[in-house]
Amino acid sequence: MRILLVHNYYRQPGGEDVVLRAERDLLRDAGHEVLLYERHNSEIDDSSVVDRLRLLRRTTWADDSYRALQDIVRSKRPDVAHFHNTFPLVSPAGWYACKEQGVPVVQTLHNYRLLCLNAQFLRRGGVCESCLRRAPWPGVLHACYRGSRTQSLAVASMLMTHRRRDTYGQAVDTYIALTEFARRKFIEGGIPGELIRVKPNFVDPDPGARVGSGDYALFVGRLSEEKGIETLLAAWRQLEGIPLRIAGDGPLLDSARAMVDGWGRHDVELLGQQPATEIVRLLKSARFLVFPSVWYEGFPRTLAEAFACGVPVLASRLGGAAEIVAESVSGRFFRPGDPDDLARAASTLWQDPAECQRLGRGARESYETRYTPAANLEILTGIYEAARALSAVRGEA
Repeated sequence: MRILLVHNYYRQPGGEDVVLRAERDLLRDAGHEVLLYERHNSEIDDSSVVDRLRLLRRTTWADDSYRALQDIVRSKRPDVAHFHNTFPLVSPAGWYACKEQGVPVVQTLHNYRLLCLNAQFLRRGGVCESCLRRAPWPGVLHACYRGSRTQSLAVASMLMTHRRRDTYGQAVDTYIALTEFARRKFIEGGIPGELIRVKPNFVDPDPGARVGSGDYALFVGRLSEEKGIETLLAAWRQLEGIPLRIAGDGPLLDSARAMVDGWGRHDVELLGQQPATEIVRLLKSARFLVFPSVWYEGFPRTLAEAFACGVPVLASRLGGAAEIVAESVSGRFFRPGDPDDLARAASTLWQDPAECQRLGRGARESYETRYTPAANLEILTGIYEAARALSAVRGEA
């Protein structure tokens, strides 16, 4: 199969980029031909003031990406076009460039951008669904995109323009949601349920399961409000004697370091950003992974990586994580945003290393069943075939 992958990189590297590269390599290793069309938001840094003003309009329709994709499709004739992120330099115009040439379109829903201006259903440190099932004007009022009402209005206009055109129902043949939870949210938001398939992320290569019960609790992720770092630190202030390592960078790194330094303790370490190989090493020596996110998340690879290493997860019972982690099978839960409940759950789990090992075996079994490259390839190629079949039917109608 000849597959065109389309992705718009953000300024800061993220999980979507990792998934794109993993799926690209997975498809190539399986013998498929992969074409790439990529844009990067660093392009915006080199643009003039006038160009940046035009960016507000091109969020709705990017002429240059439309033309470039039409040229690729005409010359290469891919069997399917798989989009990851289109915002803002590709835009929904990219879907039309492919559909108009008869190429089936698949779109992975990495976040909630089609339903929420900041793509997270998050406001003031908690879940917000004010724009779900309605026009996103509350998001403009609250300046939910980048703290700017002007930029929020541009994103809202993009969403409303394409809702009126029925772009989301007609220009995409198949959507990929990362969890059943996300699928339900998109259906609530108006995306036709029959167009949405579920495919989780995966981990490759297999790091192998750890040996032993682990020497510390571990957090891996961006140090930011939505990731629950404040909940984590408030809980660990009560947990002297339970070592914690924090791997990651982000806007709250300095304040987190100042807080920990103020405690005068040496059992909480902030390690900063770490390479993938070091994350695996850290996981294999952890008793459990703490996942305190306060937003719905998509499908955090960190969870699948923990499972692959045979490490249980202590997670906030919220969104996709509440589906990925199985209570008393691959991990435990606590109430989202509740440091006292997290402290209680962490203390109980820490004091029972045998239980952590049992949950770790359940985590590893979950990886072997659901999150291997082979399992993912079967689902992904099945989605491509379904998209081709639906596109053919639509073309005949």
